[in-house]
Amino acid sequence: MYTHILDPVLIDFGVIAIRWYSLAYIIGIILGWWLGKKILTLVLEKTNLNFNVKEFDDLISYLIISIIIGGRFGYIIFYNLSYYISNPLDIIKIWEGGMSFHGALIGIIFGTYLFSLKKNVPTFFLLDIIACVSPIGIFLGRIANFINGELVGKVTNVSWGVIFPAIDNLPRHPSQLYEAILEGFVLFILLNSIIFTQKYKIGKCSCLFLIFYGIFRIISEIFRAPDVQLGYFFNFLSMGTILSSFMILSGFIILNILQKKDET
Repeated sequence: MYTHILDPVLIDFGVIAIRWYSLAYIIGIILGWWLGKKILTLVLEKTNLNFNVKEFDDLISYLIISIIIGGRFGYIIFYNLSYYISNPLDIIKIWEGGMSFHGALIGIIFGTYLFSLKKNVPTFFLLDIIACVSPIGIFLGRIANFINGELVGKVTNVSWGVIFPAIDNLPRHPSQLYEAILEGFVLFILLNSIIFTQKYKIGKCSCLFLIFYGIFRIISEIFRAPDVQLGYFFNFLSMGTILSSFMILSGFIILNILQKKDET
């Protein structure tokens, strides 16, 4: 049994502190940027799409803004709307936490769509690249969640349970690590094995990301404690499960539409 004693702050300079969560975002973006350009070059060799690899650098700026705005407003709308209606000034206090993956995903899709219109390239072409590199950031983000001692799991008696003293003295599932493995490592291997080894079909990796992330997230939600301010809907559905179910459904619908287009 492990007792969580990790400090969310890596280095504290007094005036400013470097947090593991911030580093997870920064390193995730840098690694995703690097790998994204590698994948982009590979895809362009397999297709007749016209896109300058250097323009991918401009997309990163769109994505950073989209992640911050989408992630923040997603958390506000999906997880704590009543609080922020009563405390609107707290909306800008991102440093106090409160980001939603599903909100960030919506932001990324919207930002990528705007960028694709500007560059006159298929939106799904860019989303495929993003889908393949996103698990890197997800993996690092979930590790940071564990270091922060947040998004804790349900109480358990398994031998690898973790006690989070900031929460209580009960052993809990390290659900953050479960998510890091499934949503990060496994999803990364799955999507990259497809795009590197199979014939490229535009939109396939985007749809598979929606489907498999949704599945992995729902599995993880089984072990994760629900958000205190929300609890469960109908006594068994968490907000994460509901949003991930919509992801899976959307993934199958879009994949079916794309496959029908290929057949015509």
